[in-house]
Amino acid sequence: MKFVATLLEGAFMVEAEAISDERGFFARSFCTQEFVEHGLDPRLVQCSVSYNERHGTLRGMHYQRAPYAETKLVRCTMGKIYDVMLDLRPQSPSFMRWHGVELSADNRRAVYIPEGVAHGFLTLSDACEVFYQISEFFHPECAAGVRWNDPAFAIAWPEPVRQISARDQGYPDFAE
Repeated sequence: MKFVATLLEGAFMVEAEAISDERGFFARSFCTQEFVEHGLDPRLVQCSVSYNERHGTLRGMHYQRAPYAETKLVRCTMGKIYDVMLDLRPQSPSFMRWHGVELSADNRRAVYIPEGVAHGFLTLSDACEVFYQISEFFHPECAAGVRWNDPAFAIAWPEPVRQISARDQGYPDFAE
C-alpha cells in the first residue's frame, strides 16, 4: 500500500498497489503492520456501508466526539464520490482546513481520517456505495457534525447538492 499525506495533519490517501496478470489484479487494502509503521491507528471494530441512489447526494460533515472519537478508513466501492475531510482539532496546524479527493470504484483509493476530523461526501454518479472501516463503536450521544456549506470552512464542492438530509442541512454555524 502507498500512503500519501494530505493537507490535513495525520490524514492520508491510501492507495492499493496492484499486482496484475492475465486474470486481473490482487492488492492489499488494509494491513495493521503498515498502518502502525505510518503512525496510524489500525484498530477496526466496526464496518459500515452507505448506499446512495442519486447523483448529487451529500452526506456530512460528520464526526464522533470524545470520549468515543473515531478514525475511519473510507473507500468508494461502487460509483464515484467527492470525499471531504475537515480538521476540527483546535491544536492541529491544519485546524479548520479541508481536503477533498475523488474516490471511485475505478481508482480504488481510500482516505484515512483521524480522530477530530469531520467527514462528508457528494455523490458524482448514481448508485454509489461507500465502505467505512471504523476504530470505535457508534455512540449516538457523541455523534456530531458541522454544516456542509458553513462559510467558516468554504468547502468548494465540485457540483450542486441535489439531495441532503434535514439533519445535515440544519447544523448551526461553526463556533470555535
